[in-house]
Amino acid sequence: DSTDDTRTSLRRLVRRLRRIGLDVEYLHRLDRTGFKAGALAAGMQTASGDLLALFDADFVPPKDFLLRAVPHFADPAVGMVQARWGHLNREASLLTRLQAIFLDGHFLVEHIARESLGRWFNFNGTAGVWRRRAIEDAGGWTSDTLTEDLDLSYRAQMAGWKFVYVPALVSPAELPETMNAFKTQQHRWAKGSVQTARKLLP
Repeated sequence: DSTDDTRTSLRRLVRRLRRIGLDVEYLHRLDRTGFKAGALAAGMQTASGDLLALFDADFVPPKDFLLRAVPHFADPAVGMVQARWGHLNREASLLTRLQAIFLDGHFLVEHIARESLGRWFNFNGTAGVWRRRAIEDAGGWTSDTLTEDLDLSYRAQMAGWKFVYVPALVSPAELPETMNAFKTQQHRWAKGSVQTARKLLP
């Protein structure tokens, strides 16, 4: 859905990767219906794999990410594998250091506790791999909440799919560096969580 010069850079990169024999396709939507959920749903229409690895643009997965994530799908009940978020700019400011502490608590305490106790936990929107059938069984990506990842996570687990969390597999990303960016992110997460609760709790 990009509207800036990343489109030119990505087209150039795709041409270079195709020349060396990689099966890469650049998709660009002119109609941004559904925003991220809409983009993910559109991507699934052309993706050919049974497993789908998802990353936001600011994530830098390690080169062995798939080698370490995919073996968990040997269990046919597994619908999603989540990696832990790392932080490329943890030391940029007091704001980023505080965010890193809170996110580390989420990933190193909450996620580990939930998985080890057999409780549900959510896909965090990025740095994870989904089984296509789990997405489809749960009704696919929908844009009726701001947190399409949380919504799909609970629908998939309600449909019987198991999630795996791999804390040793870390994919670093950038934390918001300005207060306005941080507030926007937190507002989206809070509002989307309430929307998901209203949708699914009944």
